[in-house]
Amino acid sequence: MGKNVKIVVVDDSSVIRGQVSAALIAAGYAVIEAGNGAEGLQRIEENADVAMVLSDINMPRMTGIEMLIALKAGGKRAALPVIMLTTEGNLELMAQAKRAGAKAWVVKPFRDDLLVETVRKVAGPP
Repeated sequence: MGKNVKIVVVDDSSVIRGQVSAALIAAGYAVIEAGNGAEGLQRIEENADVAMVLSDINMPRMTGIEMLIALKAGGKRAALPVIMLTTEGNLELMAQAKRAGAKAWVVKPFRDDLLVETVRKVAGPP
């Protein structure tokens, strides 16, 4: 295993977090999980070497877009790339995420190989 690229996976569904984590770990990435946007920001703050965030949009406490806005609003992690993961086909939500600074979009249900390919493009190889 190479440099052990760390990715924070944020989703309120433990099933989805598990699926995403399993695909990324199988591809050689290190994964840190969070159950909502507020927890995601906390994990990012606790792990200075995180390379990327993969986040759901619709979550309790803090949505993925709210987390993205808070992340991009300043601080040393504002440049951290974020991929949004969602079941939404809502073009307005996609536009909001893009305006807020999302680098890419993965729609659930996802294929593991396409998810990993998207992560590789954004975070680099593991």
